[in-house]
Amino acid sequence: MRKIYRLGWGAGIVEEGGQLADPDAAWSLPAWTYRDPEFFELELRRIFRPSWQIVAHESDIPAPGDFRTLDYIGESVILIRGGDGVIRAFANVCRHRGARIVDAAAGCARKLTCPYHGWTYDDRGRLTGVPLKAGYDFDPARHGLHAVEVEDFHGFLFVRLEDDGGPGVAEMMAPHGQEIAAYRFADLRAMGRMTLRPRAVNWKIIGDNYSDGLHVAVAHPGLRRLMGEGYRVEAGPHADRMCGPILRQPSSNPSERAYQHFLPRIPHLGDERQRLWTYFRLWPNIAFDIYPDQVDFMQWLPLSPTRSLIREVPYAIPDERREMKAARYLNWRINRRVNAEDSALLDRVQAGLSSDSFTVGPLSAQEVALRHFCARMRRIIPQARLHRAPAPGWSRAA
Repeated sequence: MRKIYRLGWGAGIVEEGGQLADPDAAWSLPAWTYRDPEFFELELRRIFRPSWQIVAHESDIPAPGDFRTLDYIGESVILIRGGDGVIRAFANVCRHRGARIVDAAAGCARKLTCPYHGWTYDDRGRLTGVPLKAGYDFDPARHGLHAVEVEDFHGFLFVRLEDDGGPGVAEMMAPHGQEIAAYRFADLRAMGRMTLRPRAVNWKIIGDNYSDGLHVAVAHPGLRRLMGEGYRVEAGPHADRMCGPILRQPSSNPSERAYQHFLPRIPHLGDERQRLWTYFRLWPNIAFDIYPDQVDFMQWLPLSPTRSLIREVPYAIPDERREMKAARYLNWRINRRVNAEDSALLDRVQAGLSSDSFTVGPLSAQEVALRHFCARMRRIIPQARLHRAPAPGWSRAA
């Protein structure tokens, strides 16, 4: 016996035994959620403020005073190594009049001085200098920089604006801890500068594409040549895992064939990972591309309902072997083509979702990661069950 009952903004189905079945489980999010300003504002508050965001690798700020900044969802966070060696994070905002303190994305400063009125903070965030201090009536010890939570995950540094009781990064990745440990993340070093790529698409479209395995055989002929039918997708509570083995049969493409030839054996990786490309997508907007020869992180930050900023940078364990240098260069050539193919797909989807003819689309049973993501979005913002956008002002009631 099935019973239909009302569940806030949508309907639920109770199966025999009292188990709740989601009637939207096999459907995508509605098109309006990829362009609606009110939905976007709820995403910033309910999803991004309590989520972990990657800033840099520990090796990017090796000396006391070294810092990196991250600007997102209207906030700016500065990550700085103190003279005691501890890495801390603070809101990049002066406690006097709210001015932004640091403009640079990276640098070194033993003291942080606000350019507006000269208030100065040390590398532990303490207020140490106030010009014309006698004219104020307040306790400087209580006006240090606002602290932001930091987590070091195998050398990668994450920050979180608000703690909603959700898991830490290590807990999110716990099912894959042994696999991650094999790649010696802590020994990685940046291979180049941070790349920033603005995209005229909603942030969810980028994540949907990253976790979508069905398009690989259709839209990425290079990956199909390298992996054949071996690409797999697994969904997890906080992290999706995608992977594909690099075939030994030579590709017809010169760059791909050369990569297969030059990729050397990696001593610290077991036999099963010597030729495996693995991808992890962490909730809600961070990805690690893990290759035998290098590791990249990619992060897609929301700017508006239809604009995002992709941050990415490759890291690798130092290895001066000529064949390794060749493999890393060829990896870049192969994935530059993949990125171009994905960019065209993202633009197509954003354009199509603007059509009033489209509401939701069916999801295959194989699209496990997309199903999981959509279900989580509907739990956080129940209005995502509505196939059409509600009347303006709906988010105030929510």
